[in-house]
Amino acid sequence: MPGNKYNGNSSIPTSRLERLLRERELRKSSRASHSNEATDNNLGVSHVEQYLDGALAAQTLDEGWERPDRIPSRQRLLVVANRLPVSAVRRGEESWSLEISAGGLVSALLGVKEFEARWIGWAGVNVPDEAGQRALTKALAEKRCIPVFLDEDIVHQYYNGYCNNILWPLFHYLGLPQEDRLATTRSFQSQFAAYKKANQMFADVVNQHYEEGDVVWCHDYHLMFLPKCLKDYNSKMKVGWFLHTPFPSSEIHRTLPSRSELLRAVLAADLVGFHTYDYARHFVSACTRILGLEGTPEGVEDQGRLTRVAAFPIGIDSDRFIRALEVPQVQEHIRELKERFAGRKVMLGVDRLDMIKGIPQKILAFEKFLEENSSWRDKVVLLQIAVPTRTDVPEYQKLTSQVHEIVGRINGRFGTLTAVPIHHLEVKLLVLQDVDMVVVLILCLSLEDRSLDFHALCALYAVTDVALVTSLRDGMNLVSYEFVACQDSKKGVLILSEFAGAAQSLGAGAILVNPWNITEVAASIGQALNMSAEEREKRHWHNFVHVTTHTAQEWAETFVSELNDTVVEAQLRIRQVPPSLPVNDATEHYLQSNNRLLILGFNATLTEPVDTPGRRGGDQIREMDLKLHPELKETLTALCSDPKTTIVVLSGSGRSVLDDNFGQYNMWLAAENGMFLRFTKGDWMTTMPEHLNMEWVDSVKHVFEYFTERTPRSHFEPRETSLVWNYKYADLEFGKLQARDMLQHLWTGPISNASVDVVQGSRSVEVRAVGVTKGAAIDRILGEIVHSKFISTPIDYVLCIGHFLGKDEDVYTFFEPELPSDTLGAGSRTKVTDTIKHPGERRPPLKLPASRNGSSSKSSQGRTRRPHPNSEKKTNSHVYGNGRRPSPEKVTWNVLDLKGENYFSCTVGRTRTNARYLLGSSDEVVAFLKELASVSSTPS
Repeated sequence: MPGNKYNGNSSIPTSRLERLLRERELRKSSRASHSNEATDNNLGVSHVEQYLDGALAAQTLDEGWERPDRIPSRQRLLVVANRLPVSAVRRGEESWSLEISAGGLVSALLGVKEFEARWIGWAGVNVPDEAGQRALTKALAEKRCIPVFLDEDIVHQYYNGYCNNILWPLFHYLGLPQEDRLATTRSFQSQFAAYKKANQMFADVVNQHYEEGDVVWCHDYHLMFLPKCLKDYNSKMKVGWFLHTPFPSSEIHRTLPSRSELLRAVLAADLVGFHTYDYARHFVSACTRILGLEGTPEGVEDQGRLTRVAAFPIGIDSDRFIRALEVPQVQEHIRELKERFAGRKVMLGVDRLDMIKGIPQKILAFEKFLEENSSWRDKVVLLQIAVPTRTDVPEYQKLTSQVHEIVGRINGRFGTLTAVPIHHLEVKLLVLQDVDMVVVLILCLSLEDRSLDFHALCALYAVTDVALVTSLRDGMNLVSYEFVACQDSKKGVLILSEFAGAAQSLGAGAILVNPWNITEVAASIGQALNMSAEEREKRHWHNFVHVTTHTAQEWAETFVSELNDTVVEAQLRIRQVPPSLPVNDATEHYLQSNNRLLILGFNATLTEPVDTPGRRGGDQIREMDLKLHPELKETLTALCSDPKTTIVVLSGSGRSVLDDNFGQYNMWLAAENGMFLRFTKGDWMTTMPEHLNMEWVDSVKHVFEYFTERTPRSHFEPRETSLVWNYKYADLEFGKLQARDMLQHLWTGPISNASVDVVQGSRSVEVRAVGVTKGAAIDRILGEIVHSKFISTPIDYVLCIGHFLGKDEDVYTFFEPELPSDTLGAGSRTKVTDTIKHPGERRPPLKLPASRNGSSSKSSQGRTRRPHPNSEKKTNSHVYGNGRRPSPEKVTWNVLDLKGENYFSCTVGRTRTNARYLLGSSDEVVAFLKELASVSSTPS
């Protein structure tokens, strides 16, 4: 497969970290081998255009470059973003002109040799006619771009509506629209439908151009549904998704009506990336609290499938800025600026004119600084470059007016005839997407026409003494990186908002502030202006090292490298997951057998699903009331009517629950993990060992009641042979803390000297007597069934299906025909956990005497407890209710005569299991049992 770096290499490290470290060294070696390549001095648009034209890729291919380990390294990367890195303008019916947009993604991929990028996205223009679409597609192909054609209505509903009016404000903690709640509610569904439709249109284009081995990298909140669409098309596709904005806390995200659908769609990706650990943590928390999934240090796990979640802080092309300072044009700009602001300290702000950028807060803090430090009034100037955005939106128009008003007021208070403290420059920028994630490129060439080009911007950074970034909420904010890259000479000070993603990367050298605290920001301005040269140099060095090592190219290479490795890791995990139940084989062998035993679990196996989409934990009341799946009633009736089939429902639930759900069928019911047994036409009997110690129950019950009272939505299930505390519906984190406290208290107190087992489920704690498991109860259950003459010939087919706890999975290995007979002791059988069983050779029938004295039986040969009841020795000492009947002592025939191909153990929804096979849900169990019922013979 193209791009798979690990095929056919026997020396590859086995651990994930070892693989990533090796990959990192290879990348360093790759960059070193290309360090002497010629560099174009034109660092503006033409450099980006050269890249998009494919010149760099062609040069690499002509050189025939290979990685040091001689593995071909060229891998296709499909970069999918809402907008292409070019803007299209129609000149005629079949004529287009393309304008290059130098953005963060382009810059990130400029120096990357590991892969060959193709861009997929919207060209920013409506093209309704086929001729125009063909011409534009052809023109874009020369720039290595592939267009997605969106009509005006889709763009309005998807981009302007759902993306910019719903997701963007929510992700920046501005909340959902409040001005017209009724209108918002009405339009939400149509906007969300358009959002999903647009994402599917992107997926269709990706699918048309996808080749095996390609990596698909989806970008930003515009395309949250894209990973799911792609995986639905091809589950083996390598898909990564990266968010360039903040991801809000789960309490904010849960207000979104489509919260669950979006989270599950993103989780379809193999790797999910964020700028900071905080954003990644918020995403995992949302998945656990809203979806009820398991959060791990590596990501989010759902039914054994792991979606890796990690932080990948983006950077800039720092070399581009450093080299630009040597360009004569930049040197000339620097001289002009130094002359213009001679004798004054220069403070600089470069922001989009946006509500999240904190421009009013910044200017008000500067005003407060001037009020409190009159000596600085004619010695400092603030240059605030504001980039207009969404000028048609009333809120942004109001913000613009507010900024103009504050600037005018301050200049009126503190300005003179020759100087004003604030220069507010509104400039127009041509960018790929959000300025948070792109390298700024100014179209015009001078300050006088209120616009800046790249060289002028670099000159401004170079002469700045203090850069002021006061974002109220920012995904990353690369202006701070650009400032640091241009400060090798001046060693200026960076004042950085703690709410910008860059604060986690540049916090060591910057002065971190809360932009809402005007007093704190004003004090920080004074600290920066009065800072000693020695401290400035130390702070600058910390940040400069980070900016020059954590570049945009390194960010892109790291993400794709981890995505490749995540897929490798997933393949290793899949090998440990049992295969799906082979329904046709299981049905065929069922039909050919003469005496079948079906052991079925109940909860999450035969139960009715409770459909509560979007709500973690579902409907508690309905889910706690276990009900048989309604589609199973006729199926169970048919199976129970077959004289060749014996059905046992083996459950941890109490007797009354099984009576209510299965009392009408001709089957055996085994309640409380097999401790109570009855045929539905008879009475309950106990199979408990005679000397089972239950003195611990009262003390444990008090502990469970205490924690139930102190943990909202938890509940306590008192049973006759065990106690269960369930916190499935409680707050996830609080429930885990309470469970931990409970276990510590139990082990040091009530059960410290008791003969009990503590069984921990994913959201439950169960205390039961030692040795009480479903597997341990099976031989006693079979003994009772055989003694009652329900089985008179050897069992030659066994089907065991259930969603059992790990402690109870010994029921699967109990029947396993492939296990050697000399290793089938009760102790050894429960340890078979790391291999997947497959049908094998037939093992000789067991002929072991069953020692059934009410305790764990041990044969003189050390073999497992297998039921071989004595049909000759009858006893009439049945004691019903909670009574017990002595067990037979001698075997005259073999109960089990089982071939490997006739044994089907199957877990439901658990990928870490001792079972041979897997079914995903109770619905799949229902479908399979229906298949068996359809071929089952009718009573004679």
